[in-house]
Amino acid sequence: MNWIVDIALELWGTLQEMAPYLLFGFAVAGVLSVVVSADIVARHLGGRGMGSVLRAAIYGVPLPLCSCSVIPVTLTLRRQGASRGAATAFLLSTPQTGVDSIMVTYGMLGPLLAVYRPLAAFLTGVIGGGLVNALTRNQPDTPPTPEEHCACCKNGEHHQPANPVLRALRHGFVTLPADVGGSMLVGLLVAGLIAAFVPDALFDGALGSGLVGMLAMMVFGIPLYVCATASVPIAAALIAKGVDPGVALVFLMTGPATNAAGIAAVWKMMGRRTALIYLGTAAGTALAAGFLLDLLIANTPLTVPVPCHTEHADPLLPSLFAIALIVVLLAPTLRKCYRRVRG
Repeated sequence: MNWIVDIALELWGTLQEMAPYLLFGFAVAGVLSVVVSADIVARHLGGRGMGSVLRAAIYGVPLPLCSCSVIPVTLTLRRQGASRGAATAFLLSTPQTGVDSIMVTYGMLGPLLAVYRPLAAFLTGVIGGGLVNALTRNQPDTPPTPEEHCACCKNGEHHQPANPVLRALRHGFVTLPADVGGSMLVGLLVAGLIAAFVPDALFDGALGSGLVGMLAMMVFGIPLYVCATASVPIAAALIAKGVDPGVALVFLMTGPATNAAGIAAVWKMMGRRTALIYLGTAAGTALAAGFLLDLLIANTPLTVPVPCHTEHADPLLPSLFAIALIVVLLAPTLRKCYRRVRG
């Protein structure tokens, strides 16, 4: 039974470390959802050329869209005249990061990755969008008819309170946790299992560094669905076991940016060539960003701290934040169960 205790202690320590940053990120995401709506994004990112690609990548980095709405919003962009390149830039930059994951990255992995990660997401979007524009220029570009809708809308997201404060709170602490809560809990569990069971010596060789380690993380991350925030505790656990930060970054980029369902949706929306460019850009930029990160750390005073669960002088406040985060993440599931019992 000791292994159960080990996993529980790792989970609790991770929750205490990330809870204040994630709760603050949820609050900021709620505010941004009121100030920068999906309709505004669609209205301003229509058009062709590199200007629309740059705007799409910039909007995608902090945008508080739930991950379920990335595909439908991209369909809206296409209907309003956005090129394949702008749509691809948005698809690549948006899921890799966001205000909530930036805050958690800062809290668990330090300021270097908190800045480096969104910059890498932005460049991934720009490179992917530019390549798609250049390599599909002679292909017919007919915007598709949308057949998908955001799961949030199906859950009643369109019935929003009139008060902007209530709308921000609803999005930040109801809609967003409902979308990422399941994958967050899975990510925390995976991090706990890695910390409890993976021996420290496993990543001492090629698997924890260099091209072999990065390719291994890519094979693991590309087909997997994990949201940007949920990938952080997994990466933190890997770094604590000796994985180089550049190798962990490959997972942080490919895990959220690609998954089997997303690749299929891009293939259907914009064709085979665009889907292959989308996938190749995600893989290539992740490798390049990983190598550059390790090079920066080796040749500058910049560092990524090895994650560890520090002992708090007053454990009450971290524990309260952790409990609050558990309530926020579990509330959507508990509501569904209650409705089923009532129904």
